[in-house]
Amino acid sequence: MDHNRWMREAIIEAEKAQLKKEVPIGAVIVHNGEVIGRGHNLRETSLDPTSHAEMMAIREASERLEAWRLLECSLYVTLEPCPMCAGAIVQSRIPQVIYGTADPKAGCAGTLMNLLQEERFNHQVEVISGVLEEECSSLLTNFFRGLRHEKKRLSE
Repeated sequence: MDHNRWMREAIIEAEKAQLKKEVPIGAVIVHNGEVIGRGHNLRETSLDPTSHAEMMAIREASERLEAWRLLECSLYVTLEPCPMCAGAIVQSRIPQVIYGTADPKAGCAGTLMNLLQEERFNHQVEVISGVLEEECSSLLTNFFRGLRHEKKRLSE
């Protein structure tokens, strides 16, 4: 698998979120060398707390495969999955997650806890971290820097 290639696809999704003034997080699901699910953060747009990039990609991939089990798939996401997304990943039986940058506030693929490899669950996920980490991290850093700058400008 060309992890950089597929992470760049996830970054494209993150950029779509940013254009909508959403936190720039993107995800793609790859099956047999083809993207079968795409998603980007849409929480603000949809007013739905479950509209995370991973959840959107999982829904699309499940529809495409006409199955809730996403066996033989890999999920690429720019930010380490949160607890909700980690749970959905385990429930959908995705065997591999590749993420760009760690999430020190909500990361559940090894940073705060590791729900993806919890032995008490009936499914564990292979985790690969740090793929295009600098690019993924910069998207988030620049986005939040811009928000702080805008907030400061408006308060002056």
